[in-house]
This record gives sequence, C-alpha cells and structure tokens, in this order.
Amino acid sequence: MEKFVIEGGFPLSGEVTPAGNKNAALPILAACLLTKEKIILRNLPDIEDVRIMRSLLESLGVSITTLDSHTWEVQADQVRPRDLDPEICQKIRASILLAGPMVARAGTLELPPPGGDVIGRRRVDTHILALTALGAEVNYNRNFSFKARKLKGAEILLDEASVTATENAIMAAVTAEGQSIIRNAASEPHIQELCTFLKGIGADIHHIGSNTLLINGVNSLSGGEYTIGPDYLEVVSFIGAAVVTHGSITIKNAGPEYLSMVRLVFQRLGVDWQVKGNDIFVPKKQSLVIEPDLGDAIPEISVMPWPAFPTDLMSIAIVVATQSKGTVLFHDWMYPSRMFFTDKLVGMGAHIILCDPHRCIVQGPSRLYGEKMESPDIRAGMSLLLAALSAEGCSSIRSIAQIDRGYERIDEKLSRLGAHIQRIKM
Repeated sequence: MEKFVIEGGFPLSGEVTPAGNKNAALPILAACLLTKEKIILRNLPDIEDVRIMRSLLESLGVSITTLDSHTWEVQADQVRPRDLDPEICQKIRASILLAGPMVARAGTLELPPPGGDVIGRRRVDTHILALTALGAEVNYNRNFSFKARKLKGAEILLDEASVTATENAIMAAVTAEGQSIIRNAASEPHIQELCTFLKGIGADIHHIGSNTLLINGVNSLSGGEYTIGPDYLEVVSFIGAAVVTHGSITIKNAGPEYLSMVRLVFQRLGVDWQVKGNDIFVPKKQSLVIEPDLGDAIPEISVMPWPAFPTDLMSIAIVVATQSKGTVLFHDWMYPSRMFFTDKLVGMGAHIILCDPHRCIVQGPSRLYGEKMESPDIRAGMSLLLAALSAEGCSSIRSIAQIDRGYERIDEKLSRLGAHIQRIKM
C-alpha cells in the first residue's frame, strides 16, 4: 500500500508530456486478437490497467514482447479459448473488450463479470445486443458465455451510445461476413483511434468519428505498427493542475483537436489556454470567473456523449470551479456515484451542495485546506490530488493504486513541474 503526501500552494511551471491514451490502448490491445500477424504498438501507457490487459491476453495464448517500456510486439498466432481468471477480470472494466474479438476469432469465450471503478451500475446489455445481432449466442449464469460459428454483418442500433459496446461491435464486425451498420455509435477519440488502427491492418471502416459506422467485413487482417495518441483526460488534468495552483505550463503533444468542447466548458469557468501547433500553453493569468447564463442565471455543466463534455472530466471541472468566482450547477446523469467524492472537497473547505447522486452546486472561490483522504476511483482520485495541490497545508491521499491505474507516474511528472508531492509506502 502506498499514499501520496502533498504540500499544497506551489504554482506549477515547466513542460510535461502526457502518456498514451489508456482508453485507446486497451481496445487496440484486444483488437490484436483479430490477426495472426505481428503488431507493434508504440506509446502504450505504463500503467496497471494496461498490464492487466496484457495478462489477460497472454492467458489466451497471445505472445507479447516488451521492446521498451512503452512499446510492445504483440502476436496472436495461437489463440486458445479458456476460462479467464475472475480475480483479474474483476480488476478492470476493459476485460469485456475481449468478447468481440474472441468470438470473431475463436468462436467462443467464457468471461467472468468485468470490474473497474465503483461509480454506479455499468450495463453490459448493449454489448450483448450488438454481438447477438451479429450472430453470437450469449448466456449468463454468473459468468458470460459467448459462442458463434460465423459472425454475419447486420444493422445494429445500440440502445445507448456505450463506448465499450461500440468498440466490441466494431471488433466483431470487421471480419464478419458482409456489411454491418452500427447506429447510435459512440465516437470518442479512443474509438476513432481503434478504427484508425484497424483500418491500418486491413479493416474496411467508413464514417469514423460519426455516430453511424459502416463496416464491410474482410476475410483476414494483417500485421502493422501503430502509435497510441495522447491521453486527453491526462491533458485536461494537467490544465486543471496548472489553473488551481496559479501556475503556467506547456503540455507537449497534447492533441488539442479533441478539446474543443472541453475548452468551451472551461471558458465558462474562467479558464482558457493557447494552442501552439500540437502543444497547449496554459498561462498563469486566468480570470477564474464563472460565466452566468443569460439573465444572470446559474449555469449548468452537464455531461453528454462525445463530442459533448465527457463524464470522465466532470470531477476535474468541479475542482476547478471551487477556485472560480461564482456559482455553477454540475449534472452527471450517467453514473449515480460520480459525485460522492465531493464530500472530501467539502471537508477541505469547498462550498458544495450535493443535491442528489447526480447533481451538485459549487460556489467559489473557496480556500482549501490540507486533509487526509482516500481515492475512490481513478478520476475522483486525480481530482483530489488537484485539490491537494491547491490547498493550504499538507494533504495525504491513500489508495493511490486507483490513480496509478489511469495515470503513469503522475507524482514524478508533477514533481518535475514544481509540485511538492511524495509517494510513501504505508
């Protein structure tokens, strides 16, 4: 067990480069099951979730060679269907991503229920809807049993724009017989990356980035190389860290093309940045005044499917709002436990009213004070870290393995920017 000890109040400065996008790396690793040829993946984030996915793939017979800490050679020339370790599957939500490619490649998979962050009920019904439409037979008796002789293209209307269900449907459809149309598809950057990777090894996918994907099944996929793009969630986390510490940083290779809606939302909180090529510069001088709606009404920031404001950035935005002048309502209708971390911010001195499991009102600015805390999940944990960086005095955050699941050596990166943060064994 480890914890972070943070002395707050030190402005960040300097340059930082985000890790590769975890949410792109996980489905792309799963998609390597679709081909017998060698795949070289670069800029993989060196984090626990990626290592867990590696363990699951290797248990299915996939050969993985580490070329360096961020580059792997993956070859699924021999795939053996087998029961997966329930304890390993329980560690990450992304274990469900094995269903689509394994049914397509081997015709079968026995999968224990997936785990992941505890932020409320997370349905798998949409995955089943998509795979059964393509011809798979799915049974559930404490474990999921997927079987299919040969998947066939189909027109699929997803009952919700689920990211991982869209990814499973894409992976299952690219080698299915005939044409598939996936409607109400999610279109997040990591889904676009998965499609780009698959096209690079021979898949026939059209309308990437839209909510209607057209896929013509191919007989086989080839090998190739792919470089994972930057993690936009980590990029925005660094933006938030600079803002709440009144610092100024440059984020290299930040992928600003994906941040247009995020920028609109942060501008409403009095935050902006400059785009310089593929880099982002966060200036020290920020207005930090919440922009009211017409008629001086309290504004609402609500999550929606991409390209709207993503749920995974809600907790970062809440911490930034505690340092902005004015009042704002946050609404996350997707997950009923996303807001529960706000009680820890209140304990630090933030002015927050939790209206119900999905909504909270933030009035700022608030002076925050150091506190002893525990990380409940990846995104809330990172948000508490931002609050600790801006707080007066010393804070400690336990259960940082949750943060490590999504952020590669975040303490080292923050230290190089001037943060006073230590990782201590308990």
